Amino acid sequence: MTNKIVKAINLLLVISSLACCSRGGSGGADGPVNPPPVDPPTTVNEVEVWLTKGDESIKLAKQEGIISFSSPVNNNPFIDINLDQTFQTIDGFGYTLTSGSVEVINNLTETKKTELLQELFGNSGNSIGVSYLRLSIGASDLSSEVYSYDDIPAGQTDINLEHFSIAKDQALIDMLKKILAINPNIKIIATPWSAPIWMKDDGSSVGGSLKTEYYGVYAQYFVKYIQTMKAYGISIDAITPQNEPLHGGNNPSMVMTAPEQRDFIKNSLGPAFQSANLKTKIVIYDHNCDKPEYPISILSDPQANTFIDGSAFHLYGGDIGVLSNVHNTFPTKNLYFTEQYTASTGNFGGDLQWHIKNVIIGSMRNWSKNALEWNLANDSNYNPHTNGGCTTCKGAITINSSENFTRNVAYYIIAHASKFVPQNSVRIQSSTINNVSNVAFKTPSGKIVMIVVNENSASQYFNLRVNGKWATISLAANAVATYIF
Repeated sequence: MTNKIVKAINLLLVISSLACCSRGGSGGADGPVNPPPVDPPTTVNEVEVWLTKGDESIKLAKQEGIISFSSPVNNNPFIDINLDQTFQTIDGFGYTLTSGSVEVINNLTETKKTELLQELFGNSGNSIGVSYLRLSIGASDLSSEVYSYDDIPAGQTDINLEHFSIAKDQALIDMLKKILAINPNIKIIATPWSAPIWMKDDGSSVGGSLKTEYYGVYAQYFVKYIQTMKAYGISIDAITPQNEPLHGGNNPSMVMTAPEQRDFIKNSLGPAFQSANLKTKIVIYDHNCDKPEYPISILSDPQANTFIDGSAFHLYGGDIGVLSNVHNTFPTKNLYFTEQYTASTGNFGGDLQWHIKNVIIGSMRNWSKNALEWNLANDSNYNPHTNGGCTTCKGAITINSSENFTRNVAYYIIAHASKFVPQNSVRIQSSTINNVSNVAFKTPSGKIVMIVVNENSASQYFNLRVNGKWATISLAANAVATYIF
């Protein structure tokens, strides 16, 4: 190569370098040749997830990770939420606060008791926001002893209710005051397991029926109960005339057929509430889903109907779908789900799945305004209970000692709803996919909450779609999740 060619090449290189520098090239004061790298857009998490697994490895734990409504097209099934299609307004989720529950919770130290009550009924931090309680009027079978609010010597009567007293439930009243201080808006439904035995045709706390001559007296018994509780600052939102009126084998218990309950309400209880200017609702039945004809027959009576707010159900028999049948027959009447127990013989994963599917999702998708598990608390031996009462009913909480309690499966069943779905939320339409049950709500603050249970033995992917956008979600096998967005 000649010297002239070399010089020409060198000259071109110099010119090229100068031109580059004049455009802000490397090495110059104006910065690099290429623009600085741009970070990819940050994906913001749009869905909060709380998870419980059937194998107990995760229990009501907030999950990390990012879920956004910008998922690509995929072959996953869709759960569609329709914000414009609304159903019932929700009154709350909770348990029965039996006198036995009160007894064992009172075995805790004051500090530990306060901690537990705040966790159950508070609305912040690790609280689960229980918003609805059921009470027994007198003893239930999970009380230490059988009692009513008008117990008198055998052979005597008290038609003026001069011996009426709720003194045996003073500890329950004191605890309710503490609960109301934590959540003043908690709703309460109350029900008797039996009338005082002197009002019954068998003179026993087990079985028997209310004598017709005492219908009016028994109606005043309810009035005095509601007024006495009100004097203590406790408002009873609703009552049912009888717990499990077709089951006379419990202790205590009382049989009340549909015609008997109809006549008691229309001739005695309804007029007594009206005369006393009580706002407490009368809710009928309070038994299993296998006998929807019971509440339907009572509601079909025009006089009784005017006094009745709605019907209550349990699910020890029948199918939860019958609530919709009752709703469709009497669409202006409310529905309630008031009891389902978890047994000492059950297992966490099986109970979690069944109860979430039926008690929470099933009752809500079939028009219930509430969903209640059974007993709030007992000890490690499933005490207390009456002689003949349930010996395998497992509370949501086990009180182990004065300083220790355990959260059982019923705690998590209710918590997946109560913590995230406050009173006055409204159920909204959500579609379903096979073996993945769900229910969705819009809260008063405008959030959407969806509770989902995966009944499959493998993880389930699905797309959660709202307003034409969707997020892709994976839910572990046999797990329950609550999604908030």
